[in-house]
Amino acid sequence: MQALWEYMAAHHSQLLFDSYQHVSAVVQSVLIATIIGVAVGVLTYRNSLASNLATATSSVILTVPAFALLGLLIPLFGLGVVPSVAALVLYSLLPIIRNTIVGLGAIDPALTDAARGLGMGRLATLGRVELRLVWPSILSAMRISTQMSMGVLAIAAYVKGPGLGNLIFAGLARVGSPTALPMALTGTLLIVILALLLDGILVLVGRLTTSKGIR
Repeated sequence: MQALWEYMAAHHSQLLFDSYQHVSAVVQSVLIATIIGVAVGVLTYRNSLASNLATATSSVILTVPAFALLGLLIPLFGLGVVPSVAALVLYSLLPIIRNTIVGLGAIDPALTDAARGLGMGRLATLGRVELRLVWPSILSAMRISTQMSMGVLAIAAYVKGPGLGNLIFAGLARVGSPTALPMALTGTLLIVILALLLDGILVLVGRLTTSKGIR
């Protein structure tokens, strides 16, 4: 433990920068995935064939091992941030698409009929009624995607991705040296701590943006 604290104290500036990069990449990826996933859910939830196809496609993507997916993205995007973010977006889609489709499909038709009875059009009903009712479900999917992305991004160091994964890989590459264990352990602990912090923030966002009646 002493070696761990000494390493963290000596490299705190670099650790802060790597932590910022890690969180930034995950947040951006989940936001992009949310926009895409909700759009796909909205476009497909009324058609069982389309919704099943969207869910199945995103499920297949999730079954591809992280190393393999990153390797497949290298010819398209090269090395660095872009393939890392692309992989995180693809992995984050399934929970968001599934929760959006299930949530929209479970809304009582009487609610949408009442909205239309008040003179709301299709887009107004979708934005002001349906998506508000489904928001807790979407936020729950975002929490799942965020936790998953925090771990996957560590593997993205394989393609020179940003974040704390580089610290873990560097530590593993120096097995046998005095700094190997502190480096790998510091990167791992920081990922776990940051994942918990992000989850807490999303819980707070949910409380602030969800009406008591929907909760």
